[in-house]
Amino acid sequence: MFLDKVKIVCKAGNGGNGCVSFFRDAKNPSGGPDGGDGGKGGNVVFKVVNNLTNLADFRYKKKFFAKNGQDGSKKLQTGKSGEDVIVEVPQGTVVRNLATGKVVADMYYPNQEVILLKGGKGGRGNKHFCTPTRQAPRFSEMGGITKEFELLLELKTIADVGLIGFPNVGKSTILSVVSNAKPKIANYHFTTLAPNIGVVKVYDTSFVMADIPGLIEGASEGLGLGLDFLKHIERTRLLLHVIDIAGSEGRDPYHDYCVINQELQKYSDDVKNLPQIIVLNKVDLLGENQEEVIAKFKEKVGDSHDIFTLSAISYQGFDPLLKCIVAKLNTIAKRQPVEIEETDMDKRNHKEYQIIRQAEHYFELQGELIDTIAYGVMIDDMSSFAYFQKRLKDEGIIDKLKEMGMVEGDTVKVCDIEFEYVE
Repeated sequence: MFLDKVKIVCKAGNGGNGCVSFFRDAKNPSGGPDGGDGGKGGNVVFKVVNNLTNLADFRYKKKFFAKNGQDGSKKLQTGKSGEDVIVEVPQGTVVRNLATGKVVADMYYPNQEVILLKGGKGGRGNKHFCTPTRQAPRFSEMGGITKEFELLLELKTIADVGLIGFPNVGKSTILSVVSNAKPKIANYHFTTLAPNIGVVKVYDTSFVMADIPGLIEGASEGLGLGLDFLKHIERTRLLLHVIDIAGSEGRDPYHDYCVINQELQKYSDDVKNLPQIIVLNKVDLLGENQEEVIAKFKEKVGDSHDIFTLSAISYQGFDPLLKCIVAKLNTIAKRQPVEIEETDMDKRNHKEYQIIRQAEHYFELQGELIDTIAYGVMIDDMSSFAYFQKRLKDEGIIDKLKEMGMVEGDTVKVCDIEFEYVE
């Protein structure tokens, strides 16, 4: 089954919590703090695997969660870092943040690896909070908490040359003759249901050719398989427009040419402006009036494109066509990866906060800065609570509350924590 678009859920690992511990032994019953740091959470890594051709592996597995970092322990032992999760994708996969619709990665190159989501930082152990006036801190820092992200994976075939044309005009046969590809070939419409790719070697050079299926009249509106596969043309540099010049399907060859180009124009400007070579296939079926039919077609098209005649079934006419393809590719710049629109999915404004006055003597604090303060410290005794309040004061939040009318005895809520303000 060919699958070129899928939604998945990814999450980097949380950081491990710092440890609260104090050194004790027979000779030193009142040692100082020796709590170790938490381990870093695992990353979400996207990796191109060259033998994958579509996204069918994501049909059933749609969640990719990296491992959390382990908590720190006594004797200043740092917790083990969480293992990364590797998401294997075929070359040409474009990754979007589903919430924003922006491109976050383009897996364009062979064996490419991208760290898309970074694991949370490990929390600091109580050793880090020791000061001359606070020599026995009974609190530590929690590890960084990561978020889940929904991602849209979309495969866009990477090829130098794209074979386009109506069904059953001989595209798959041409690909099988000039390359190492083995596409399914049969005498009925939509035999090809997925882009087939082959490497074409011409003397000392080579290029990649793709058979793009599903183009008929109305393809740009979703008829046939067109809307699903027009996107696979976007990365090509040159189009081989294959025409059944014999009209063996009962259609007019020039009308076929016009219809396909109209669909390309409706789809996008980039696709519309791609250079084309016209390939008149099945000339062996024309009989005695072969030259007359070809001449009439060339007269209607004019000099806008190079035109070659071909009989794919009898292997005739390939050499001049391949030489022309190589010459044109040498003059066309190579495609570049899609521009990344969102460089840091988990970017947060750690200084942002807001104060909501819920009642006359009740205030609630919200925002990234508040979350950092509330979850960054594990509160389990008075000294840690004092540290928590000091953070609020240092950030100017207490002064802001006073400006809004907070007085002694008022209640302040931070996440799930409520405390009474005392001067």
